[in-house]
Amino acid sequence: MYSLEELDIAKTKVLKYVLYKKRTEHEVREKFTDVDENMLEDIIEFLKEEKYIDDNDYIRRCIEEFKRLNSLSIKEITYKLTQKGINKNTLDEFIYSNREELVQYEIDSAKKIIIKKSKSSDDIEEIKNFLYRKGYMSETISIALEELE
Repeated sequence: MYSLEELDIAKTKVLKYVLYKKRTEHEVREKFTDVDENMLEDIIEFLKEEKYIDDNDYIRRCIEEFKRLNSLSIKEITYKLTQKGINKNTLDEFIYSNREELVQYEIDSAKKIIIKKSKSSDDIEEIKNFLYRKGYMSETISIALEELE
């Protein structure tokens, strides 16, 4: 068991870590391996209840940031978020419930890449292969190419 003072000190450290930058539950667990397991569990539960840790919100924010800054496929987004320790089921549910919007984003991203790559290469097969390797779905590549014709 742990004292209230120990809990308070640990909670403050974890809270500072989470407030500095949005974190996933996995990131918190990885960072604070030196904190008593039961205490960390209690702290994480508190942070979840108070919405300081919310993996669904984290997914939403990351995807919004990716949309503003990058041209990524849904597969690349999934990979990046999995690397952050997001639960695969949570991520799959989010993607499923936002599928239409994410597919449209993937089409738009593919169009940006096609336009950019067409300036340096006329070979459409080469560009398509590049997009396949980046994880773009063949369906979204086809739609992007049709929309650009």
